[in-house]
Amino acid sequence: MPATRSEELPLRTSADVVRVRQIVRRWAAELGFSLVDQTKLVTGASELARNTVDHGRGGSVRLEALENGHRRGLAMTFEDRGPGIPDLTQALTEGYSTGGGLGLGLSGTRRLMSEFHIESAPGEGTRVRVARWR
Repeated sequence: MPATRSEELPLRTSADVVRVRQIVRRWAAELGFSLVDQTKLVTGASELARNTVDHGRGGSVRLEALENGHRRGLAMTFEDRGPGIPDLTQALTEGYSTGGGLGLGLSGTRRLMSEFHIESAPGEGTRVRVARWR
């Protein structure tokens, strides 16, 4: 699906995470997502942005407004060049955490989105692409 609009944002600090949350909320509202879906998008963006900063040593996110016939969507691609994830299966298991949290970040984000794809390798970083359709 071609993107009708895109924007790339840096993710280096906590302030960048806050900025991404604000921009995702604005885009979601402009695309006509309900308040519930806006919250799901912002929550997923927040989790993935925080992972990019905290575990990936910083990186970027590309936002894309999508259109497929009458459907509209928002895609977000988070990339870093950090240490990577050695075991994706374990990382996607609900309750698994390397940071002492609840272990709902990746698995929870996967549940909130219409599409979820992750690529990661030790020493090569991580790329997570998610999308939600309305």
